Amino acid sequence: MATLTEAPPPLSPTAPEKKPPRKRGRFTPYWLLLPGILWLLVFFALPMIYQASTSVQTGSLETGYKVTWHFATYWDALADYWPQFLRSILYAGAATILCLVLGYPLAYLIAFRAGRWRNLIMVLVIAPFFTSFLIRTLAWKTILADGGPVVGALNTLHVLDVTSWLGWTTGDRVLATPLAVVCGLTYNFLPFMILPLYTSLERIDGRLHEAAGDLYAKPVTTFRKVTFPLSMPGVVSGTLLTFIPAAGDYVNADLLGSTDTRMVGNVIQTQFLRILDYPTAAALSFILMAAILFMVTFYIRRSGTEDLV
Repeated sequence: MATLTEAPPPLSPTAPEKKPPRKRGRFTPYWLLLPGILWLLVFFALPMIYQASTSVQTGSLETGYKVTWHFATYWDALADYWPQFLRSILYAGAATILCLVLGYPLAYLIAFRAGRWRNLIMVLVIAPFFTSFLIRTLAWKTILADGGPVVGALNTLHVLDVTSWLGWTTGDRVLATPLAVVCGLTYNFLPFMILPLYTSLERIDGRLHEAAGDLYAKPVTTFRKVTFPLSMPGVVSGTLLTFIPAAGDYVNADLLGSTDTRMVGNVIQTQFLRILDYPTAAALSFILMAAILFMVTFYIRRSGTEDLV
């Protein structure tokens, strides 16, 4: 009983909890991101802010420009040059569709059928990048020259009769027509379509095709149910990489087209470098950027995929 009534011995004081050691280098990823962030700020964000301020200025080159928040410049630019905007979207859309039609079979061939020739075909795909964009475009002036073999073949096949009826060519001439501009855009931006498509197709597990064959699926059904849905990230990436630069391009329309095929990029170039109307040029640039951003957002949402290559 005495032992039961004795007070328990005092508890030893608990040792203070040790704080976890401070991780060294936890800010290292942020330091690694700093050069890229500074690059974007200096060469992207600041020019965008400067152009935004330019678009709401008034004045002239002689008297100087001042920020007066003149937002009517946007409306005036859109009212004066809406045909060029529509023409740019139309040409870029046509070139994107042609790139997809031409690039998908080639990307499929490289991914599944090229074998030991894969590397050679890939080199041929990126070979245009070895020369200047300007030189590649000028080459099409020779290819589509009046009386040349290409125009002669199109005349023999009566293709120009159809394109003339559609308004894409004029008589027996291809140069200085919408068809020449679309051909130049298609050629210059075709690699941007093929490379994402090839990357997406190469990721597809070949056993899925074998499984579809075991289930008695025909090749067309296998492509429609398996190959094409799994390659949608490449399709979306390729169309974006083709459409966005094509919509703002001005070199092809300048060298292969005429005054009737001017795109909004030609107008912006003229306003900046010849007319020296900087507010209008900046407003046109922002309208084009907003239109492309809206279309791209809508397209990505409708495509049903957010996994881009």
